[in-house]
Amino acid sequence: MERLILISNIITGSIRTIICLFLIFRLLSTEKPKKTSITAALSGILIISIILSALSLSDFYRMILETLWIAVCACRFQSADARMSLFIGIFYEIAMSFWQFLLAAWVGILFHSPNFMNFHTCRGQISVWLLHVSVIAVAFYLHKRPKMEGKKAFRFASLIVVMGFVAVITLSQQTILLIPDDTLDMWTILAVVLMMSVLVFNMNRQYEVEKELARLKTEQAELLERDYTTINRAYEINAKLFHDFHNHIGILHQFLSHEKTEEAMQYLDELQSPVKEMTDTVWTGDETVDYLINSKAVKAQASDIQYQIHVEFPRHTNLRNIDLCAILGNLLDNALEAAQQVPEKDRRFVRLTIRRINQMLIIKVENSFSTLPLQENGALKTSKAEKGLHGWGLKSVQTAAEKYDGILQTSYADNTFRAVATLSYQGAATVQTDHKL
Repeated sequence: MERLILISNIITGSIRTIICLFLIFRLLSTEKPKKTSITAALSGILIISIILSALSLSDFYRMILETLWIAVCACRFQSADARMSLFIGIFYEIAMSFWQFLLAAWVGILFHSPNFMNFHTCRGQISVWLLHVSVIAVAFYLHKRPKMEGKKAFRFASLIVVMGFVAVITLSQQTILLIPDDTLDMWTILAVVLMMSVLVFNMNRQYEVEKELARLKTEQAELLERDYTTINRAYEINAKLFHDFHNHIGILHQFLSHEKTEEAMQYLDELQSPVKEMTDTVWTGDETVDYLINSKAVKAQASDIQYQIHVEFPRHTNLRNIDLCAILGNLLDNALEAAQQVPEKDRRFVRLTIRRINQMLIIKVENSFSTLPLQENGALKTSKAEKGLHGWGLKSVQTAAEKYDGILQTSYADNTFRAVATLSYQGAATVQTDHKL
C-alpha cells in the first residue's frame, strides 16, 4: 500500500507541477514549457516524493518543496519573473490543497464514510484522483480557449474561488462527518485568502497595463512637444521667406539677366534647403498622428528603410489621442524593428496606409522581415530576449481597437508582414496625404 501511495504521489505531483508551469506560461506570457523544463520538473517531483515518503513528512512540506521547485523551473526554463512565479506557485498549491479537502469531505458525506479524508487509504486515494482528473479537465478547457484573458479570466478564477468559499461554509452546517471546528475555520480563512489572491493578481495585471499606457502617454507628450517645435519652425521659415521674397526675386532676376544660370540654380538650392525638411513632413491635421508618422520617418531613414505613407485621415473624430498613440506607435515600432533586421538594405521597407471607408478607419502597416514571427496558441509572441513589458504591444493595439468596436488582424506572406487595425468612429472631413521616403 505504501508503494502504491508513493507511485500515486509521484504521478499526482507531476500533474500538479506541469499544469502549474503551463498556468504560469498563460498568466505571465512567458516561454511555453518545453521538454527540458518538463523533464526537470518531473525529475524534481520524483526526488521530492521519495524524500517525503522516506522521512514521513506532512503535506505542508510537500507544498513548500513543490512551490519552490515550480518557481525554479519557471525562472530557469521559461524566463518567468521569480516574484510572480512564486506568487502563483504558492496560491496554486493552497488552492489544490483546499479543493482536495473539499472534495474528500463532500465525497465522504455522500458515501457516509470519513475514510475518503484519509489519503493513506484506498478511499482517500479515490478523492485524490478525483481532484486531479477534475484539474486536468479544467486545464483542457482553458487550453481550448487561448483567448480567455483579462476580465473573462478574472471572472472564471473568481467563480472557482467563490464556489470553494460557499462549499466550505456549507460544509460547516452538515452533521454526517465530524470535522473539527478549527479545521473548518482554517479552510474558511484560506478560502478568503484565495479570493484576495485572485483580486491582487488582477490588480497587478491592471497595473502593468496602466504602466504600459503611461509609457505610451509619455511618448505621446514628447512627440507633441517636438511637433509644436516643428510647427513653430515651419512658420518662422515661411515668414522669413515671405519677408525676403522681393529680395530673392531681385537677386534671381539679376543672375538670369546676366545669363548666370549656374549661380541662379545654386541660389535656388540654398533657398530650397531650409524648406526641404518642411516639405518632407506629413501633415494630417491631427498632432498625434503627425508626430508618430514623422518621428518614425526619421528612424526609418536612419536605418535605410523605405518608408511609404498613404494617409486619408478624418478630422474631428471621437478617436482619442492616447488610443491613436497606442495603435500607430506600437504597429510602426514593430514594423521598423522587423524591417531593420533584414540584411539586404534594398529589401527593407515599411508601408503605412490609413483609409477612411464610410465611418470605418482602416490602419494598415506592412513591413519586410527576415525571420518568421513566433506564435503561441495562434497568437504572435515577442522574439525579444528580455520579456518585461515586451509582448504588450499588439495587446495594447487590440485593447485600443476594441474601444471603437474594432479588431486587429495580422498575417504574413511573401516576406511581408501585415497588421490591420479597423476602427469605427464618428467624424466629418478627411485629410489625404501621400508620401515616400
